[in-house]
Amino acid sequence: MIPYTEPSWKNYIVKTLKPVFTPEECNKIIEIGRSQPKEDSKIFNKKQKITQEYDLRKSNVSWINFSNPDANFLFNKIETMLHQINQNNFGFENITLTEAAQYTEYGPGDHYDWHMDCSVNMLTQPKVRKISMSLLLSPSNEYEGGDLSFIRESKKLKLEQGYATFFASFIIHKVSPVTRGLRKSLVMWFGGTPFK
Repeated sequence: MIPYTEPSWKNYIVKTLKPVFTPEECNKIIEIGRSQPKEDSKIFNKKQKITQEYDLRKSNVSWINFSNPDANFLFNKIETMLHQINQNNFGFENITLTEAAQYTEYGPGDHYDWHMDCSVNMLTQPKVRKISMSLLLSPSNEYEGGDLSFIRESKKLKLEQGYATFFASFIIHKVSPVTRGLRKSLVMWFGGTPFK
């Protein structure tokens, strides 16, 4: 049997060491997100159909597209950071920005139960999601609850305004119910060809 050692650099959950965006830039992203049509959040159910299931996910979302010139600063900065983080931590191949950014608001009682951001049935994903990003846009004192947890309830990741976490899209995670205020976040996904 050939011994195998994991590379020392690999990490599948990475929190930025400094803010990605200033409070002013966060407010600009909030303004852009709120200027787009708002909709109730949806999920893919077990039959791979898009549906609303409020016991699993409840929040309001809107979409910020690449074609929005006001959002150029957002996409340029995140894409540069993505490639650095992928090279230093994940080492995934064929990673590109493939989807519009999701602006999300969680009010009291809103949540997103345990889920993965990629499907085991990759036929439903023309570009396979490999890396996900969640960035907190609102100051953390504007809300309570809304904890982002990975793998198990006790593994919570506390973010401050402007900070982000990048993580492998196949890691199970959740946002616990907000108990006060409004939690505003930016979520993005990056992918490419299937894993090899």
